[in-house]
Amino acid sequence: MANQVSVSIGRERYETTIKVQQHVIVADEPLDAGGTDLGPSPKELLLSSLGTCKAITVRMYADRKGWPLEGLSIDLTYLDKSDGEPNTNYIHCEIKLIGDLDAEQRKRLALIADKCPVHKILSNPIVVESNFS
Repeated sequence: MANQVSVSIGRERYETTIKVQQHVIVADEPLDAGGTDLGPSPKELLLSSLGTCKAITVRMYADRKGWPLEGLSIDLTYLDKSDGEPNTNYIHCEIKLIGDLDAEQRKRLALIADKCPVHKILSNPIVVESNFS
């Protein structure tokens, strides 16, 4: 099944409407970038997608295993490293697991987080095709 998202923008700077199935999300740029700050920026939405995918993947795995994961939180940061590899983007994920988990369970959940579908997409070459009509 293909995942499809519809995005539209009018004359309002830079308020963008995102439609995903029955859901509507507003994206924008912050005030200091000329936007009206009515929603997250595109980079923030990208980080949100990755964080959400990691959280859901870890939750599903822990539930299947019957492990005592009470919750988790993930802080994500997009890093602009001018001293890093050329043409390389850096995303830092700080994952906090909540629950009475032993060291092996924590280690396994860390590995599982990196196996989420969005992490895999972002870690592999991506071809983006744009067609104009």
